[in-house]
Amino acid sequence: MDKVIIKDLLARGVIGINDWEREITQNILINIVACTDTHRAAQTDNIEDCVNYKTLSKKVQSHAESAARLTVEALANDLAKICLEEKNVKSVLVRVEKPGAVRFAQSVGVEIERTRDE
Repeated sequence: MDKVIIKDLLARGVIGINDWEREITQNILINIVACTDTHRAAQTDNIEDCVNYKTLSKKVQSHAESAARLTVEALANDLAKICLEEKNVKSVLVRVEKPGAVRFAQSVGVEIERTRDE
């Protein structure tokens, strides 16, 4: 399976369970690996046959910045659903991280994998 990769997409949104986290925006780091078949896109050289990573990035970033989820698990699941709405995405690996959320750790987060038939 071919892959379209979005690496280290930065969003700023409300995420977290603590009262103070509900009042501020935090950095949210997003990584996506969207599995697809690029054969047709390679033959036609037409963006309509591709997973448009610019469009997908904007959708994911916009949702992460407006969803105000309590957990990274819930946000990751939301983002996986958005990715799977793209017609050529067959499965997706989504990682959502909160940089600096835990002392002495660069970031913490969750990584999930979802398929179209789930």
